[in-house]
Amino acid sequence: MKKQGFPAVVDENTKILIFGSLPGDVSIRKHQYYGHPGNDFWRLLGNIIGEDLQNMSYQNRLETLKRNKIGLWDVFKAGKRKGSEDTKIKDEEINQFSVLKDMAPNLKLVLFNGKKSGEYEPIIKAMGYETKVLPSSSGANRRSSNSRKLEWEAAFKRY
Repeated sequence: MKKQGFPAVVDENTKILIFGSLPGDVSIRKHQYYGHPGNDFWRLLGNIIGEDLQNMSYQNRLETLKRNKIGLWDVFKAGKRKGSEDTKIKDEEINQFSVLKDMAPNLKLVLFNGKKSGEYEPIIKAMGYETKVLPSSSGANRRSSNSRKLEWEAAFKRY
């Protein structure tokens, strides 16, 4: 089944961009980045910026991210996948990364949420951005939650 990604959540003030891979089924149904309640993305990021993102409406989450100069996007514009696992993504269409310079002229740091999106780090790094692949925020990755939390926090320290 072909699945479509979401538009980038960035503007001219964005300094940090977090790339995911492709929205999962729950996120697609809700039309929200990281819409699955078992995903720790909003908790992790909320702790880093000192905001209770978890308990905000989706629109307020996005506005809070923008206020904090943080953007969201996925490396894939679309792809075929049964279920929500990144390892099952096939026939993926990559987003047009070259538009980043125009969409987010102040972008400095690009973070990748997990290994699948992190496969595209060399492309973004070659564009001149500082990059880092972070452990996935997926609930399935919770077994290493303390080290994951520390890695996420360290990535944001310089910005």
